[in-house]
Amino acid sequence: MKKQIFFLLLLLSTTVFAQQKRVETSIDTTKNKIGAEFKLTVKTSVDTLSKVVFPKLKNIGALEVIQSYPVDTVKNNDRYELIKKYGLTQFDSGRYVIPAIKIIINSKAYQTDSIAVEVANVEVDTLKQKMYDIKDIQPAADTIGDWWKYLLGLIVFLAIGAGIYWFLKNKQKKKIEEEVYKTPIEKATSLLNNLEKKELWQKGEVKEYYSELTDIARNYIEEAIEIPAMESTTSELIAGLKAASVKKKMTVSSETIENLERVLKQADLVKFAKSKPLEYEITEDRNKIQKAILTLDSSIPVEVPAEEDVLLNEAQRQKQIALQLKKKRKQRIITAAAIVLFLLTATTIFLMVTKGFDYVKDNLIGHPSKELLEGEWVRSEYGNPAVKIETPKVLVRTDLSKALPKEGMALIKEMQSFVYGSMIDNFYLMVSTFKYKQEGQIDLKKSMDGSLQAMESQGAQNMIVKQEDYETKEGITGLKAYGTFSRVSPITNEKERVYYEVLMFSQEGGLQQILILHQEGDKYANEISERVLSSVELKQGDK
Repeated sequence: MKKQIFFLLLLLSTTVFAQQKRVETSIDTTKNKIGAEFKLTVKTSVDTLSKVVFPKLKNIGALEVIQSYPVDTVKNNDRYELIKKYGLTQFDSGRYVIPAIKIIINSKAYQTDSIAVEVANVEVDTLKQKMYDIKDIQPAADTIGDWWKYLLGLIVFLAIGAGIYWFLKNKQKKKIEEEVYKTPIEKATSLLNNLEKKELWQKGEVKEYYSELTDIARNYIEEAIEIPAMESTTSELIAGLKAASVKKKMTVSSETIENLERVLKQADLVKFAKSKPLEYEITEDRNKIQKAILTLDSSIPVEVPAEEDVLLNEAQRQKQIALQLKKKRKQRIITAAAIVLFLLTATTIFLMVTKGFDYVKDNLIGHPSKELLEGEWVRSEYGNPAVKIETPKVLVRTDLSKALPKEGMALIKEMQSFVYGSMIDNFYLMVSTFKYKQEGQIDLKKSMDGSLQAMESQGAQNMIVKQEDYETKEGITGLKAYGTFSRVSPITNEKERVYYEVLMFSQEGGLQQILILHQEGDKYANEISERVLSSVELKQGDK
C-alpha cells in the first residue's frame, strides 16, 4: 500500500507541480549514436564553508559511465559554483532514462533531475557500402535424433519397476520366513518341505542343503526342548539332549539320538571338511532328521493345562491373530503406496524426457501465471475518465486521498486507483485515473518520465526504456513505455529481472494510466499482458 501511495504521489508531483532545485542538471544532447558519449552536467552553488560530495559511479541507470571528469570550481563573490561532468554511453539502441543521482551537500542528500535520452542505430550508406546477398539456409549437422530420450525413459521405467519388484519380493520372502507357526513341530515340518522344494543338493549346493537341514533340527530342539541348540557344538548338543530327556522324563531311544548325532557330524564334515556324500546318503540323512524330530516330539510329555492357562493361551492367540491382521493391512497399504509412487514417478520422468522439465513444472507442479491466465476473466470499468479493461481478477480500489499532501490535493478534482497484486508478486496490474480542477493539455512525456522515476525510487536498477506512440481500437492516442529493469527480491534477496509496460492517455482535464509488471521470461504473464492491453477502451470523463 505504501509503495502504491509513493508511486502515485511522485507521478502527481512530476505532472502538475514542481519544486525549486538546489542542484541543476543538464546534458549536451538527448540523442546520440550507439557508443557515442553523452555529457551529463551537474551544477550546484554553495558558500565557502559547504562540503559537497559527488558520487563515484560505474553506471547511471542503463548507461555506462566511461569518464568521470574532475570537478570545476568557479568563484562568484562569497560563493562557489561547482560543476561535475559524467561521460555516459550505451551500446544498444533505444530510449533510456538517466535516473536521478544523489548529491550530498553538508550531509544532506539532493536529487538531480532524470533525463530521457535516445540512442540511435548507426546509419549505413548502401551506395558506398557494398551489399551482399543473404546466404542460403545451411543444412543442420546430423544428430542422433530424439530416439535416445525414449530409450532413456524406457530404461528408467524398467529400472524403477525392477526396484519395486525386488522390494516386494524381498518383503514377501521375509513374510514367509517370519511366519508364525502354532507349534515347533509344525514349523519344522513346513521348513523341511520347503527345503526339498528348493532342490539345493540336486543343483550341487550340498553345503547349503546340510546347513539348512541341521538348522531346522537345532531350531526345533531349542524351541521344543528348551536347550541352547543353535550355539552348541554337536557334542554339546547331544549331551544336552540326553540330560534334558532324563529331566523331562522323555522316552527317547538311544537309536534316535545316535541317528541325530550321525547326521550332525556328517553335516560338520560337509561344511568344514568339504566332504561329498552320495545321493542316497543325502536322502537317508534327510529322513533320519525328519524321523528324529517326530520321535522327539512324540516323546515330550503332554501336560494338561489348567483352565486359567487355557484362557491365557486363547487370549494370547487372539492377540497374535490381531497383530498378524494389522501387519498384513500395513503391508497392503505399503504395497499400494509403492505402486502409486512408481506410476507417478515413471509418468513424471517420461514426460520430462519427452516434453521437457518446463512442461512438467507448469502442468503438474503448477504455475501461478498459468493459473491466472486460464482462470475466469472479468471485464469492467475503472475510474473517471473511465478505463474499460479485461483482467484475470477484479481490481481492488485503493484510496490514496488521505496520503497525498494538501497542496497536491488542492489541484485534484478526482483521483481513483485500482490494483491487482503487489509490486513483488509474479504479476502486478494498476489502473489509475486523475481529474484536475484546472483543465488543460497534460504533458504525457513529462508524466511518463515521472512514472519511470518513481519505479527507480522503488528499487528499479539498470532500467532499459523504449517509448512509442500508442493508439487504441477507438483511435485514441497515447504514450507507451516498456522495457526491463533489475531489482533485489525482498523474498529471496537475489537479483531478478522485471518486464514492465506503461500506457498513458490524456483527455480534457484527465489522465489515465495502466501499469503492468511481471518477471522477465514468464511466457504466461506475457500472454496476460497482451490480452489486458488489447482490451483497453477509454471513455471521456464526466464534467
